[in-house]
Amino acid sequence: MHYEIVIVGGGAGGLELASRLGRAFGRRIGPERVLLVDRSHFHIWKPTLHEVAAGTLNPQQEGLSYSILSRNNHFSFMLGELVAFDPEGKKLTLAALKDEHGEEIIPERTISFGNCVLAMGSGSNFFGTPGAAEHAFVLENARDAQHFQQRLLALFAKAAYSQGKQLDVVIVGAGATGVELSAELMEAYHEIQGATGSKQHFHMHITLVEGAPRVLAGLPEKVSLQAMYALRAKHVTVLTDTKVQAIHANRVETSRGDLPADVIVWAAGIKAAERNQRFGLPVNRLNQFEVNDRLQTAAEGVYAMGDCSACPWHDGKFVPARAQAAHQQARYLARRFMALYAGKPFDESYEYRDSGSLVSLGDNQGVGNLMGSLAGKNFFIEGLIAKYMYMSLHLMHHKVILGWRKTALLALARIFQTRVSGRLKLH
Repeated sequence: MHYEIVIVGGGAGGLELASRLGRAFGRRIGPERVLLVDRSHFHIWKPTLHEVAAGTLNPQQEGLSYSILSRNNHFSFMLGELVAFDPEGKKLTLAALKDEHGEEIIPERTISFGNCVLAMGSGSNFFGTPGAAEHAFVLENARDAQHFQQRLLALFAKAAYSQGKQLDVVIVGAGATGVELSAELMEAYHEIQGATGSKQHFHMHITLVEGAPRVLAGLPEKVSLQAMYALRAKHVTVLTDTKVQAIHANRVETSRGDLPADVIVWAAGIKAAERNQRFGLPVNRLNQFEVNDRLQTAAEGVYAMGDCSACPWHDGKFVPARAQAAHQQARYLARRFMALYAGKPFDESYEYRDSGSLVSLGDNQGVGNLMGSLAGKNFFIEGLIAKYMYMSLHLMHHKVILGWRKTALLALARIFQTRVSGRLKLH
């Protein structure tokens, strides 16, 4: 089986690249030339996983089928997980697919390619913390988020009928994921309290633990301060300059003492998969594929993009693992491949343009900074404007893969569904 362009990973960047190329090649050529491979049947924009985890976003409504997206955008889709890669022979192998009983549905498959783009994303970095992998939840994909949400609902019910009426949540890491999850969990908590009688009310205490001197350490200090104000207003306890030393089933050991925990979420860093070391390509200490300023790996015809790639930026830094970077890289590679197959020269290098960062704080709140071009200044925004701009990023991603009309219909459906059945998903 051969495809000219194989994209491994259907995250924000991989899916956008497949959609752009498929539409550019057209209904007849696209499916024969472009293949997207992913481990899941459906796509959810990764920055919304904290909403899925809190139960304030329904993945069944928000999730988009890769098969339908491939048909609409004229590329082929194949369900599978990469287990072997031969960059010199330009071949890759996908694992066999089995059902819940272990019976093989689809055998192991080998695919040859002309060009391959590795866009497999990243996972959690536990930094060698004892017990973290065994006892902490992570939010790496939709399955993780749904697993946590099911556990959260069970804990809500348990706390409502317990003698102490207390639920302790500890979130390790106060980057965007940790901060947004803290705020969204408080939204879910207030929703569930409003849906029950006073006899079932309980207290939820969230502790956000961060080793750096402030939350959102990678963003401007003003954004960090406003996020701190918002978290404190929501009664989230924030511990900065606090090192996590070990994770246990019901507590977290820190440099400031032990924290009781009914549930623990690890959101303290990212690291690409260990298996990347076996694919015959140079990787860095985070298992990210090393690429040049054209997103090319050391192997001819093999590219890497998004969180699984280490792309040089400036001053010895690398392009940050953000959705906006994946979006820009998808657009760049689409232009590069289209020029290649049209026989036209393409000498441009990829240049990351930081548009700023936005953080959702729930309840129509948000904070962020925009890297503006007006007078060369950066702009700080907060409140409802920041929240709406955060939502617009999600809509822009959907616009690339669905088009404006379907994106608008999806947004309206989400609004109406929320009004009819409530914001919190309770099943």
